Formats: sequence, structure tokens, C-alpha cells
Amino acid sequence: MKTAKPPGKRSPDGEREFPWSGIIASHVHGSKTRAAERLRATDTVIEAVQRGLPFAELEALRAALDLPLDALAPKLGVSRATLHRRRLEGRLTQAESDRLMRFARLFGQAVAVFNDEAVARDWLKRPQYGLAGAIPLEYAETEMGAREVEALLGRIDYGEYS
Repeated sequence: MKTAKPPGKRSPDGEREFPWSGIIASHVHGSKTRAAERLRATDTVIEAVQRGLPFAELEALRAALDLPLDALAPKLGVSRATLHRRRLEGRLTQAESDRLMRFARLFGQAVAVFNDEAVARDWLKRPQYGLAGAIPLEYAETEMGAREVEALLGRIDYGEYS
């Protein structure tokens, strides 16, 4: 079964420009529109990450989490110098995009569990008993840690707070 490619304008060299603007917002805010649902589709996310997300998506997550770029960059494994280069290039690498999506996915799940972005943001920034006192945003710097944060959010959602 073929998947529909998101529409996108063509750049002067014939390459399709990045058609997934707002992919971070669609994960964080959980909009129910068709466009947002398409942006959350697994095949769409994979293709977007493989191509490298635009730097603007990093800015969108930074704003959603209310963190300075200098605080978010190390969580993504990016130095200040690399961050400056990415801003000039306008695009993140595949690995950086993957880590960015990890944090967007966690924030979106926290928003869904707590039904409030401010509460979710605060929860992600504070030590949690269910993570042995670790701060979820710091714990999620690795994929294994992110899975633990997701599992804790799942337990909270089902009333099994730990």
C-alpha cells in the first residue's frame, strides 16, 4: 500500500521543500485536525526525521517547553557551536531530529495525561518519585530513559501513580 506524500513546494533545484511545518506543534498540542493527524502519522514522522527537521521546529519545542535554547541543546546532544551552525543551515541532522521528536512526543503525552500544558511542562521539569527522584526531561536524554518517562506517564494516566 502506498502512502501519500505530503504536498510540498519545489525548490529551485527541483527538490521538494520541507512540507511538514508544524510537526512539533501537532505532537505537543494534539490537535484533532486532519492536517495535524497526518503530521503525527508514523510514516510521516519517519520521513520528516530522515530528511532532518527545520531549525524552526527546534524553536517551536523550545517555546512549548519554555526553555532557553542553551538549556534544550544539551538535552538534544548539541553543542552551542553546532546549534549556531544548525540555525544558519536552517536544518537539523537526522539524529538531532530524532531526539527532538522524542521530547515532543513526551511533552505531548504529558499534556494528554494532565490535560494542561503548564502542568505538563512543570511536571517534566521537576524531580519525580516514580523516576527515583530524576527530572523527566533529563532522564529522557537517552531513549531508554524516555521509555521510562513514557511508562510513568502511562501509569499516572491509568491511576497507578508510582
